Amino acid sequence: MNVQKETKEDKLKREIYLKTLVSSLPETPGIYQYFDDKDKIIYVGKAKNLKRRVTSYFNKDHKANKTKVLVKKIRNIKYIVVNTEKDALLLENNLIKKHQPRYNVLLKDDKTYPSICVQNEFFPRVFKTRKIIKNGSSYFGPYTHLPTMYTLLDLIKKLYPIRTCKHNLSQENIKSNKFKVCLEYHIKNCLGPCEGLQTEEDYLQNIAEIKEILKGNTREISKQLKEKMERYAENLEFEKAHEYKHKLTLVENFRSKSEVVSTLIHNIDVFSIESNGEKSAYINFLHIANGAINQAYTIEYKKKLNETDSELLAMGIIEMRTRFDSNANEIVVPIPLDIDLDNVKFTIPQRGEKKKLLDLSRLNVKQYKADRLKQAEKLNPAQRNIRLLKEIQDKLKLQKLPMHIESFDNSNIQGSDPVAACIVFKQGKPSKKDYRKYNIKTVIGPDDYASMHEVVIRRYSRLEKEKQPLPDLIITDGGKGQMEIVRKALEEINLKIPIAGLAKDDKHRTSELLYGFPAQTIGMEPTSGLFKLMERIQDEVHRFAIQFHRDKRSKRQVQSELDNIPGIGPKTKEQLLKTFKSIKRIKEASEDDLITLIGHSKGTTLWKEIHNKN
Repeated sequence: MNVQKETKEDKLKREIYLKTLVSSLPETPGIYQYFDDKDKIIYVGKAKNLKRRVTSYFNKDHKANKTKVLVKKIRNIKYIVVNTEKDALLLENNLIKKHQPRYNVLLKDDKTYPSICVQNEFFPRVFKTRKIIKNGSSYFGPYTHLPTMYTLLDLIKKLYPIRTCKHNLSQENIKSNKFKVCLEYHIKNCLGPCEGLQTEEDYLQNIAEIKEILKGNTREISKQLKEKMERYAENLEFEKAHEYKHKLTLVENFRSKSEVVSTLIHNIDVFSIESNGEKSAYINFLHIANGAINQAYTIEYKKKLNETDSELLAMGIIEMRTRFDSNANEIVVPIPLDIDLDNVKFTIPQRGEKKKLLDLSRLNVKQYKADRLKQAEKLNPAQRNIRLLKEIQDKLKLQKLPMHIESFDNSNIQGSDPVAACIVFKQGKPSKKDYRKYNIKTVIGPDDYASMHEVVIRRYSRLEKEKQPLPDLIITDGGKGQMEIVRKALEEINLKIPIAGLAKDDKHRTSELLYGFPAQTIGMEPTSGLFKLMERIQDEVHRFAIQFHRDKRSKRQVQSELDNIPGIGPKTKEQLLKTFKSIKRIKEASEDDLITLIGHSKGTTLWKEIHNKN
């Protein structure tokens, strides 16, 4: 598809046209919409002052590339004037959901949580549903924590005998004896309104109390139950009094588990936000009634233009309050917000019970973020590695993401057969084709520092010579001393590569990550993904170095036994080891076995040599 490039003349015309539009904008609250060359909405924004806000897009040198791209694509501007900032927020929210413009944040809300419905009908039923039908029924929720919803339904069932059937219990149907009582009546879960055995007034009184419980007003219900219990006791109706005592106990037990703060904290909304870099943000909402949480929900916004937390939180507040029809006149938030809602007070608590609620909201939003990341990482394992590398970059304050990490380790036994190994991790995974082994050439005796110095110079001098990519981070299998040796070696060949060290405890287990000169300990939780990645790097370089040393030592031992025997060449030696597996078994073999395998002359010579017989 050929895309016609904009000429200088076209660009000039476009800029003149847009400036004319901007200059005519009113200085009032409202919504502005940007359109592209296909007359499609690409961005919707709100403003206290339309003219000032839209002008800023064309007068600023934007740092964010995404914003620069947006401005280049604007071909037309339309606006809608509103009376208040609240109206602007609501309209912006609705237009974004309707048109889903390319450069606006995207609300990710792919879950439908259940609610409790009190049906609008004769003798209303109470049941769980995921469908909201606007027919006059009352809905409570949604409930993101399903056990809470089921606990409520179970409490209601134990307190109130309400029907579960789907019959149309109109007065005409009841009078005409259209229905008969079912098992629920006989086991006392229902009082039989279908046969007129319970009055509508009595039934609706129960429904009114159920609604109060669903609103969180359990304190008032407890008070009513206690009054009835005492009244029946005074009238010597002990069986009835005991029934209400049992109901009171159920409500009180529920209250003790559901109330998180004082019952004086009533009808307030609590919001918190947690960002995931430049990709997305998560917003948690709690509604508190009579000290208990009766609504809780978390949503995700996908960022498009590096929106700030305060901008996203303002959008989230409007979305949640509209969705759950909240009229709370106090909103608890973690950060200052530049929004003004009628008769609503914003609070940033520093202590007390409201701070406790804010901390609870933060805990929920962080858990939601962690769950979403885990789900994403299961679908795309590479994403987890990138996150861990980003964490390394942040902790060590590296200039670039450490996509290429190298680690070194030495191995020798009292200075014999000294070797070193280099392993390579790319994108957080071992790149075994890039592993390298080194025989130490210039060091005599067990000197790990000198061996490390030699290997680092050999490794990176060669990479420089061959113009191969250098690592983003070097990790030494050792503490401050090893780090210093690597730093000096790199200085000698005029290279600067970030260096970290992995130290072990007295039980030879990975214990801490060191970075900087002088070296500082970088905190890592032993259960974190970062710690496990570092532990894996350390274990892998140690394994590779030890294996190389064992192979070299084994090869030397084999050479010392067989290589000096006349007539036993490389092919014969390979044949012997392939059959007998080891030098020990070759020595234990009989002369006939050796002759059968390698011939009379070689077999006889070998048998005599290994048994020192002339």
